[in-house]
Amino acid sequence: MRHAPFPDDLVAAQRSWVHTYEALAQPDVRRTTALRRRLVRLSADVYFHPYWAHPRPAAGRADLLDLVRRAERERAGAA
Repeated sequence: MRHAPFPDDLVAAQRSWVHTYEALAQPDVRRTTALRRRLVRLSADVYFHPYWAHPRPAAGRADLLDLVRRAERERAGAA
């Protein structure tokens, strides 16, 4: 089931979360403390975004992550 489009700032926060998570997962990563702090802050930004103030299906959060990951794959394929 697809939900209404997500707000741009919520999508941007989720996109930043994905990029930060992937950076933290790289071997020999530096600045792990800064990346972990950024990941925690972005997690709060996504989780407590006003979009979620109204009851939404639990799948909405998974749909947001899927939307961002699909867009990143498409962007990587176009490059």
